[in-house]
Formats: sequence, structure tokens, C-alpha cells
Amino acid sequence: MPSCFARTLESGEIADSQRPRQARYNEYKYRNLNMATSIRLDPEVEQRLERLAAQTGRTKAYYLRELVTRGLGDLEDFYLAAATMERVRKGEERIYTLDEAERDLGLAD
Repeated sequence: MPSCFARTLESGEIADSQRPRQARYNEYKYRNLNMATSIRLDPEVEQRLERLAAQTGRTKAYYLRELVTRGLGDLEDFYLAAATMERVRKGEERIYTLDEAERDLGLAD
């Protein structure tokens, strides 16, 4: 049997060593990636991204994933804090003084 064909085991599974190399690579590469998306970038931003990718040998997708992963925490902090402040303004969220917080945490003198 040519090596480009996968050998089926008795259990119905395919032996990893017999699966085509590209199939094994694609499974490894994409196993934890769940969502593909697209965005429109300003030409200047796209050029900066392309330059960074070219100079570092990484893909544009790598840097976009990095930006989303690292930037998402900042966005969550900002927007969730804004939502909390709105609840405080409406009287729906309890606020504590420093003395109350220290007392509740057992830090009061």
C-alpha cells in the first residue's frame, strides 16, 4: 500500500504513522483553533502588519491572534468597568469605603 494512504486498524482508527503527513500537520496546527474570522484594516495598519511579519518571519495571523489575545483583557477591563460604574451611578452596585474594606479583610488597625 502506498504511504499516502492511511492504514485502518482493527478498531477502525487510522494509525498516525500511516496518515498522510499533511493531514497530521493540519490536525496538529488547527486542533485548538475554533473560529475563523476576517477584519478590514486601514492600508497603513495592514502595511505595518505585513512589515512586522516579514521582518520577524511570523505570519500576519500570528500577530492578529496575539493582538486579540492580549488586547481582549484590556477591552474587558475597560468595558466591564464602565458597566460597573454605570450600575454604581444608578445605585445598583454597592461601594465600600477604605475603612470598610480594611475591616472586612481583617486589615483594620
